[in-house]
Amino acid sequence: MSNQASTKPKPTQFYELRCRECHTPWGNQPISFCQKCFAPLEVVYDWASIKPLISRDEIARRGTTLWRYKELLPLPDEYDASLPVGFTPLVKAANLGDALPGGSARNKSLYLKNDASCFPTLSFKDRVVAVALAQARNFGFEVVSCSSTGNLANAVAAQAARGGFKACVFIPSDLESAKVLGTEVYGAQIVRIAGNYDHVNRLCSQIADKHRWGFVNVNLRPYYAEGSKTVGYEIAEQLGWRLPDNVVVPMAGGSLITKIYKAFKELVELGLVEAKNVKFFGAQATGCSPISTAVKAGRNEIQPQKPATIARSLAIGNPADGFYAARTIASTGGWAEDASDPEIVDGIALLAETEGIFTETAGGVTVASARKLYAQGRIKPEETTVLCITGNGLKTTDALVGRYEASEPIAPKLAALEEYLEQKLVGVYEAFGEARAGARGGVL
Repeated sequence: MSNQASTKPKPTQFYELRCRECHTPWGNQPISFCQKCFAPLEVVYDWASIKPLISRDEIARRGTTLWRYKELLPLPDEYDASLPVGFTPLVKAANLGDALPGGSARNKSLYLKNDASCFPTLSFKDRVVAVALAQARNFGFEVVSCSSTGNLANAVAAQAARGGFKACVFIPSDLESAKVLGTEVYGAQIVRIAGNYDHVNRLCSQIADKHRWGFVNVNLRPYYAEGSKTVGYEIAEQLGWRLPDNVVVPMAGGSLITKIYKAFKELVELGLVEAKNVKFFGAQATGCSPISTAVKAGRNEIQPQKPATIARSLAIGNPADGFYAARTIASTGGWAEDASDPEIVDGIALLAETEGIFTETAGGVTVASARKLYAQGRIKPEETTVLCITGNGLKTTDALVGRYEASEPIAPKLAALEEYLEQKLVGVYEAFGEARAGARGGVL
């Protein structure tokens, strides 16, 4: 028994950091770029050794969290994967499908990957932080940090509190108040910077060079980014171990869309799904759209922009993975679209009114961009399409200020209600009238 235990393969035997461009291996350490060519690093795996350890049946026996895919993630040896994060719902969106260009042909083919319900802070950033902090502990960091447009700060603060880390996060000074509060409540130290996200991120890179802190999206970025793959794994499993025809993904730094693509490729390599060309569509806010601008111009090179949009979680003018996101979109035959601020708000309202899902501004970008992609014929109504909803609307209620007016209170009397219905609900009042008549007749 003891001999068997000693020869059991360890997770760290199966992955390492490698340069995306010159392919130099860098082992496992808290660095994010190649010391030779300065290109970004990513985690690569020994799939031949991993394949015998994983199967559909084995995954199905495990708990409904992202840790069900533990062999496919860069986890330390003997890591206790107990945080119940991930495995969010994949929701059929028949009503939304009917409301988009093309109509009811979509009612069986449109889905929402709803990370607005992700534990513990209601965004997909909970996934990436869970993986990053596993390595933060492994590398001996006591302080964890990040540069953030909001959701990442929430996730770092919450998971640091649970994991016994000290947390210090850096944010732009104009961040939504709900997201600031959603970080403060966990006891994290917040540093507000007078500038946009790109200024914040530049500062954090300098701090990471000087201080022994674990920045999840700087020196821990290669591991952090791998958490995004679990969105792709879950989509495939929840579709019955098959790949969709299309995925629409909101883009800020550009990492999520590339990692879902990577997840699908890995599942094919492991024999868990059949090979299929999935088209990837990126969604950005018009006020900060460096990746979609590049895609529309037919190039991978990204020209930085100064953000000016209500979608602050996507307001990254110089996206770290923009080049790779644009390349992923082009290589799969996809496209990119962007949405103006009014279109973003309309997208939030449309999703809420049709599917009962309240998304933040990034989700409004995804819905509004998908609407354009259907109208353009780039996505066909009969194709299986997944829209990625990455955060909860309770985080960005500021964006809806002025859209809904508070109604005047009425007296607590039936006559007052009937008068109110007649005045305010023209065209709908008849339905109330029929119900009221039925009640008088003893039907209701």
